[in-house]
Amino acid sequence: MAKILVIDDEKSIRLTLKDILSFEKHNVDIAEDGNAGLELINNNNYDLVFCDIKMPQIDGLEVLEKVHQNFPEMPVIMISGHGTIETAVEAIKKGAFDFIQKPLDLNRIIITIKNALEKSSLITETKNLKKKVSQKYQMIGDSEAITRVKEIIFKVAQTDARILITGQSGTGKEVVARWIYEQSPRNQFPFIEVNCAAIPSELIESELFGHEKGAFTSAIKQKKGKFEQADGGTIFLDEIGDMSLSAQAKVLRALQENKISRVGSDTDININVRIIAATNKNLIEEIEKKNFREDLYHRLSVIIIEVPSLNERIEDIPDLAQHFIDISCKEQKIPLKLISDDAIKELQKIKWSGNIREFRNVMERLVILGGEKISAEDVLYYASKKC
Repeated sequence: MAKILVIDDEKSIRLTLKDILSFEKHNVDIAEDGNAGLELINNNNYDLVFCDIKMPQIDGLEVLEKVHQNFPEMPVIMISGHGTIETAVEAIKKGAFDFIQKPLDLNRIIITIKNALEKSSLITETKNLKKKVSQKYQMIGDSEAITRVKEIIFKVAQTDARILITGQSGTGKEVVARWIYEQSPRNQFPFIEVNCAAIPSELIESELFGHEKGAFTSAIKQKKGKFEQADGGTIFLDEIGDMSLSAQAKVLRALQENKISRVGSDTDININVRIIAATNKNLIEEIEKKNFREDLYHRLSVIIIEVPSLNERIEDIPDLAQHFIDISCKEQKIPLKLISDDAIKELQKIKWSGNIREFRNVMERLVILGGEKISAEDVLYYASKKC
């Protein structure tokens, strides 16, 4: 059931629509003109609005503009007995979900409502998903080391500069990449992540650049690669130090020419992608070992962001501890727990070889196994790798 507003200066249309929509189990309000409609919209949370175009005082297109300006996600369906193609086009350009001519067709109304509500629901779900993603990739802490990283992110995010993120495993290199993406002009386009270490060397080129049907034995149909999927957005090449030399050569070409070709094809495909790469390896050493191309390294490392280890930012541990306690309590459906100052001091004494990844696991363990208020004794007992 949806909450719907009908704005029309014709009483018969208002009442007819109300009867039809109420029969479909919707909650319906009516307004006799644009001003009355706007007042109701400002004071109510409607799922959908039907609005006539030709009305006294303020016409439907003006109402549409104000609704679209103040409530951009609210679907507005325009109705008119004097409709022309030009009017319909103008309404759609100004943000109307659809345009229906009078006399109104019952089936058309029901289908349009269904489509509008489904789209609105999808937009809401997408927003909630993005919010969850943003919460997952928070960068917690105000230490000098992590503040320096944040400052670099703010400077480079608005550019299209290629970025190489370095640091030990578990330090949060993906979080840095996500932050750059979220604050960039490309954040309305895809963010495609590729773990180069997790893909077998014989498949990495197909994953990155796609393949044509019949390019190899198991290529039963054409497939778009990650670069094509990321067009307009950002591709994050995680653990790029593990990429094969042949794939490196193709990535270098993509960087140089903004073109790729699928495996099994000689046809060039133009791409517009920002590349962010990350590695826990020393690429200079890998170059000396002939495992990594020096020319690719210089192409990728326009900006280098070194993510500090947790041991280099122990002053962030109090904030990180409470952050992960909050998350773990919510996930495990456990009443919110606190942590003592002595427990924090014990956490700060630990050498975190697994960095943030290890720290989060320990905090989840402490939430599940520790007392109502996590104590130093809990940390000494449960943070041990033997537990």
